Amino acid sequence: MATRPLPSAQTSRRPRFFMRWYYWLLLVIVAGYGLAFAMHWDDRGLLWVLERFESPTERKESIWLPDYQAVIDGKALPGMEKDEASDLAYNPQTKTLFAVMGKNPFLVELNLQGDVLRKMPLMGWSNPEGLTVMANGLIAITDEREHMLSIVKVDADTRELQRDNFPKYDLGTSEDQNKAFEAVAWDSRNQQLLLGEERPPALFTWKSDGSQTLSGDKQKLASNELDIRNLSALAIDPRTGHTLVLSADSHLLLELDETGEQVSFMTLLGGFNGLKKTIPRAEGVTMDEAGTLYIVSEPNLFYRFEKQK
Repeated sequence: MATRPLPSAQTSRRPRFFMRWYYWLLLVIVAGYGLAFAMHWDDRGLLWVLERFESPTERKESIWLPDYQAVIDGKALPGMEKDEASDLAYNPQTKTLFAVMGKNPFLVELNLQGDVLRKMPLMGWSNPEGLTVMANGLIAITDEREHMLSIVKVDADTRELQRDNFPKYDLGTSEDQNKAFEAVAWDSRNQQLLLGEERPPALFTWKSDGSQTLSGDKQKLASNELDIRNLSALAIDPRTGHTLVLSADSHLLLELDETGEQVSFMTLLGGFNGLKKTIPRAEGVTMDEAGTLYIVSEPNLFYRFEKQK
């Protein structure tokens, strides 16, 4: 009787190796798709393509974030390594910046090069996360943990701030109570505060005449263009009226026009826009009247970007 030859070890190993390779490839594809979905790379890719068709006039009428380059890249704020920089705002009256520290609550004034001018303890705040400069020395500060907004008065002689000395406004409940109102920006054109919830990202407005008195209640805005993982900070460009939306989790700065449509974006990853390293956790953004852009990142890093074209 003829005997059938036994399969060689090489033949038997080949199918197993092929299946192993196939599963690894499938795993990589699924993981890559999941990462792209989570980071909204498909949306960024579409916006990048649409940016190519913007005319020079349209670019000139916007902030146009692709043209910005870092000129101060990750400058450390001295002595604030454990304080967690949470937001940043420009004061056009003093030509200085104000940053709020969330872990150990205090307000710090900086010059436009990121040098510390003074530090002011915030007494009574639990977790200050957002701030914006209004008019006449007024600064609005959000407390994310207590869902509270305060409007304080700061002048050249201010050395500390007591929350109970200033008007407070209840921001109400959020879908995620632990990821609530983290961002605020003063919109002088429309005489209102723009408020941002961290997760899921959402925008609200609250009418104001620029004083310490708010009118009515906050109103929710359509947020269809907020395809970001979280919302860390907001700023209004005083020249165009466009809104800057910062996302730490997405490593992204997004420009929205007056209707809320996406115009341009800037990635905060190392190797782009003059950044040597990825911004670790971008938590605050602001812009001055010249169009210079400023960002702060946890734990205590300062960035300045200027338009190069």
